[in-house]
Amino acid sequence: MSEHITAAVVRSPGRLVREPDALAALLTAYHLCTEEEKGSPVTDATRLPPRYRAEIDDPRTAFADDTVLIAVEGGAAAGCLVVTAPAGGSAEIKRLWTDPARRGRGIASVLLREAVAHCADGGVATVRLSVWNWRTSAIALYERSGFRICASWDPREDLVCMEHPVA
Repeated sequence: MSEHITAAVVRSPGRLVREPDALAALLTAYHLCTEEEKGSPVTDATRLPPRYRAEIDDPRTAFADDTVLIAVEGGAAAGCLVVTAPAGGSAEIKRLWTDPARRGRGIASVLLREAVAHCADGGVATVRLSVWNWRTSAIALYERSGFRICASWDPREDLVCMEHPVA
């Protein structure tokens, strides 16, 4: 049985991203993995679509209106999650990623709990997210965390939309 390690989470409003280099490294790994899973592998971040490169190159600007959560374990960035600025009573979780070498320690769960708590503190009624249908372990994590599959708001094929009531 593996030991579950609790990671400290650093909340950063977009303009104040405290660890832009660590966040950029996590986002790079996230986007490269996602492109590979989609069947469009790229060799490095310079070959990613421009909107993803923009997040990596300047996360402070890309997430200026959002809240970025960075899990820190043993002094190193272990995972990240972005919560969009609330709109119409809801916020969206994006870019949940845990360093593959640190998976299985509860880091993603901690990030999700912190994100939902952040939304509750901000008066958000519903937190939503979308996930590729092949990420079955992520979907299971979201379901364990209180998210439920809902009608899609995104027309992309293979995308599962989920939401979690906060109030």
